[in-house]
Amino acid sequence: MSARYHNAMSSPLAFRGGLVGALAPFALFLVGVVGLALSGAPDERGFWPVLLAALALGLALARDRTQWAETAIASMAQPIVVLMILAWMLAGVLGVLLAEAGMVQSLAWLAQRAQLGPALYVGAAFLACVLVSTSTGTSFGTILVAGPLLYPAGGSIGADPALLMGAVLAGATWGDSISPVSDTTIASAGSQRTDVPGTVRTRLAYVVPAGLAALIASVVLASLRTPAAATTRPAVISGSAAALPLLLVPLVVIALLVRRRHLLEGLFAGIGLAIVLSLVLGLLQPAQLFYVDREAFGAKGLIIDGLGRGVGVAVFTLLLMGLVGTLQASGVLTRLTPGRTGPTPSAQRAEWWSVGAVSAAVLLTTHSVVAVLTTGPWVRELGERAGIGAYRRANLLDMTVCTWPFLLPYFLPTILASSASAAGEAFGMPRLSPLTIGMHNLYAWALLVAVPLVIVTGWGRGRAADVHAPAGRKPLHPASATVTSDTSRAARDRT
Repeated sequence: MSARYHNAMSSPLAFRGGLVGALAPFALFLVGVVGLALSGAPDERGFWPVLLAALALGLALARDRTQWAETAIASMAQPIVVLMILAWMLAGVLGVLLAEAGMVQSLAWLAQRAQLGPALYVGAAFLACVLVSTSTGTSFGTILVAGPLLYPAGGSIGADPALLMGAVLAGATWGDSISPVSDTTIASAGSQRTDVPGTVRTRLAYVVPAGLAALIASVVLASLRTPAAATTRPAVISGSAAALPLLLVPLVVIALLVRRRHLLEGLFAGIGLAIVLSLVLGLLQPAQLFYVDREAFGAKGLIIDGLGRGVGVAVFTLLLMGLVGTLQASGVLTRLTPGRTGPTPSAQRAEWWSVGAVSAAVLLTTHSVVAVLTTGPWVRELGERAGIGAYRRANLLDMTVCTWPFLLPYFLPTILASSASAAGEAFGMPRLSPLTIGMHNLYAWALLVAVPLVIVTGWGRGRAADVHAPAGRKPLHPASATVTSDTSRAARDRT
């Protein structure tokens, strides 16, 4: 983390109007993006003016505008933000190369040969994303790699667009919930000073039923919906097995991530392999990759087209991180956290307070890991007073932050899924809004039901393995360098 960032964050950022002034820019942002999402904003570019307006309001309300500006810039310049932007641009290049080489057509051909109907294809896409996300610990990486391939290929068999992309996001979310190398898993366990393996093992009792219910519901709904019910009737994609060898490309990327290699290394390796295979198989010509258009006075080609796909979400991310950073620097989350004094609450009441606090934190910051690490110490102290085991505390934190960011339209997972759905436009599949995709993430909805049920019924609260969770904070695993479930390591750098 840069010295500028530490200097900017060293003292609280004061706003005119106090707490109201600190929250006003984010309130403007939330009202704006929700309004745009409900009105059918086509992509993340529509959110740019809203973010600019929110940042301008924050600057106007800040008592020290120089400190506000330094804080916003330092937040935008964090290594994790740069990593995300690079990853999205490289993933855009990889997606364009595979699509132009005929990978989508070959996947459609394979699905037709296997006689997968719309419902079975949606279920298969769901499970494929669960496996990738569980193995890699990154829901973002899963959306980047799997979304642009699975979504367009579903058009040839009449899969409902919203349910299919919702299944991709749901599978990525479920895998992130049960992966031992997910940043939210590591952060939640570490914040409660317990071990990761035991945390994941005890969490399965909660998230496996929710995941299975979401999978079954996705397949059932897909079987009930016909292509005519979709917003745009998918085109029939004709293809062949010619590009099936390109399946090796995402497998190599996933294998590198599973071996704990850096996300950028995996994407660069995938791009290189895609280029080599496409040229050797005659699927692409060298001139298609990059060429100079003298008449237009510019350079063109698949590589430039792919990089351009990441521009919308990159600008959105930069502006959002600036807004989030100034909110965090104000100390508003600490001020909103309930006091630590008073009588010891019941276990159920303490759990409601814990879930409410981390929900408020993630809704305000849009960072799941930031929310966990911000509220974690208070949740640990409150839970210990109420006799709640460390595993259960960690699992309630993790399950809660795997709901809102994967449902609401102003969080990066839904924004990224919307961006990935743009790959389907050339194949008759519509680009979907973040709101549409989030509302079809049936696993996140299942968790939103499961968490209150777990608290109300007390299911698992008295489990011996949970109550006697080992103490001692487990070091954060360096393998979690991949971009994961929400926004990742940036939160750890802040603490």
